[in-house]
Amino acid sequence: MPGEHSSKQYDMDLETIRSKVLLMGGLVESQFHDAVACFKSGNVAQAEAVIKGDDNVNSLEVSLDDACSHLIVKRQPAANDLRTVMATIKVITDLERIGDEATKIARAAKNITERGVTTINHYETIRVMATSASNMLHDALDAFARLDGKQAIKLIAQDEVVDHEFRSIMRTLITFMMEDPRTISGALDTLWVAKAIERIGDHAKNIAEYVIYIVEGKDIRHTDYAATQLDERTTN
Repeated sequence: MPGEHSSKQYDMDLETIRSKVLLMGGLVESQFHDAVACFKSGNVAQAEAVIKGDDNVNSLEVSLDDACSHLIVKRQPAANDLRTVMATIKVITDLERIGDEATKIARAAKNITERGVTTINHYETIRVMATSASNMLHDALDAFARLDGKQAIKLIAQDEVVDHEFRSIMRTLITFMMEDPRTISGALDTLWVAKAIERIGDHAKNIAEYVIYIVEGKDIRHTDYAATQLDERTTN
């Protein structure tokens, strides 16, 4: 009976942590959405709200890291349970970094508006890429919530699309700057935003990889595991 009680308490503690992680995920998803929106509209107040909101994300990271540490010390999880806790800690770190990238986008939006940079259509330059990365983040959080390994595998393949879009944007912005030096300031801000979006895609991919680690016990970082799995399903 004591063992059963301890197991139930561990499950409750872990579920509490998972719920807070998903809350944190919702916050950074909103941050990203709002950051892209103010990059489009030039709304300085909205940009400042995104920047200020990063404090909430940072506080959640600290409290969740502490909760995970206490869970390990108190419950001493082993095997699959320990793997779940360790992967969750890594997810928390990636979510905090997504919040940081969203803050960078908001700062760039604020800078462009305050300087009155209007020589390029900066939002249209990153619109498609932002949508792709936003979808990746949403799917990563959904895969983590449901521990859906299949969805995680599909998501990982999408990262190459975001990387390709970033390279295309970089070439476009370099062309703008070469053809008209007046666009350099705005183009550089837009390039920093594109890089932040590309990094958000990377962090979403990381979360998907941790989902697979939890579900299958396989560390697929720096491997072609996801591509192999998709190829096998296509063949079959």
